[in-house]
Amino acid sequence: MSPTHQAGIKINARIAGVSESLTLALTAKAKAMRAEGIDVIGFGAGEPDFDTPALISAKAIADINAGVTRYTPASGTPELKKAVCEKLKRENNLDYSPDQVLISCGGKHTLYNIFTTMLEEGDEVIVPAPYWLSYPEQIAMAGGKTVVLETGADSNYKITPEQLAGAITPRTVAFLFNSPSNPTGMVYTPDEIRALAAVLEDHPQITIVSDEIYERLLYGGAEHLSFAAVSPEIYERTLTVIGMSKTYAMTGWRIGYCAGPAGFIKAMGRLQSHSTSNPTAFCQGASALALAEADSEVQKMREAFDERRVKMVARLNAIDGVNCPEPLGAFYVFPDVSALFARAGVSGSIEFCERLLAEAHVACVPGEPFGDDRSIRLSYALAPGQIATGLDRLEAWIAKL
Repeated sequence: MSPTHQAGIKINARIAGVSESLTLALTAKAKAMRAEGIDVIGFGAGEPDFDTPALISAKAIADINAGVTRYTPASGTPELKKAVCEKLKRENNLDYSPDQVLISCGGKHTLYNIFTTMLEEGDEVIVPAPYWLSYPEQIAMAGGKTVVLETGADSNYKITPEQLAGAITPRTVAFLFNSPSNPTGMVYTPDEIRALAAVLEDHPQITIVSDEIYERLLYGGAEHLSFAAVSPEIYERTLTVIGMSKTYAMTGWRIGYCAGPAGFIKAMGRLQSHSTSNPTAFCQGASALALAEADSEVQKMREAFDERRVKMVARLNAIDGVNCPEPLGAFYVFPDVSALFARAGVSGSIEFCERLLAEAHVACVPGEPFGDDRSIRLSYALAPGQIATGLDRLEAWIAKL
């Protein structure tokens, strides 16, 4: 039976070619082991381990009790759009009006809307690696082609302006930029961002899709510069993508937003009106409150992440065969463990993580689906005691190889 004709129902080639999220698959395997009574330490979490701050949850509960449970405008409530505009002006030095903002069902949905609205068959999108594993899949589903720019631990997982310039072709329509990065936690400096923008200023046909969902989770003096804030010309060609999930511990609330040129935002809104329609009504009011009033709660979480980050990087780099560049954002480390592959008798990161889970009961995410098969991703969005235990097990397992 053809893989595109399961049970007699046709599956189109784009969807048949979509890979399952390996992070979700490994998480499911770790959960199954726990259900069998096995004590597994999971470093795979892509979400904060904190509860949503109480003032945010209280707002949603109050809205539910007040009957805020009906449809809103498909592109989001005026209240939340206004809060987003105020936030972007206050924190990102970006001026937007509500008609330049679309509220969607999470950052992932926002990106899906962008690529579906933008891409024609064969259009090229330049994506630095390592990348968030959903980027290439979403681009492919929209008919586009991902052009990958390789990096490594030796370059702190950052591309150069020369790499960017060399990847541009007549088919290039977009440059997808993510800082702070998932999976590496690396943060481009303002000067590095300006240097990349200088390349793009010579190519007015290219749109910048700037995924800034980890923008508030910065450490070690790192400074965030929104790509759209580089210059008026770049502003007109940038789609800024942010969401509530990571900063406010609201992963399950599913609220993301995009700011950009009004015409493109309107087109995305038309798409959304025929797909999901509006994001959940009572989540929008709570998100508006979070943007305006939850800064102190964000700071508490950021400080806790920073303490874990420092300890994790030091411990990993003390292990022979592990090279872990210091991340300055998000809540991930992305150590290069390729020096251990021969000792472990594995060919790449997937087999490495499978052995680590089976033998040491430590769940990490392989780098292969992120575009770097030399490395693995560990999240420090889990309790300090679990981090310490998990690293003890990792270190002991490596010592026995």
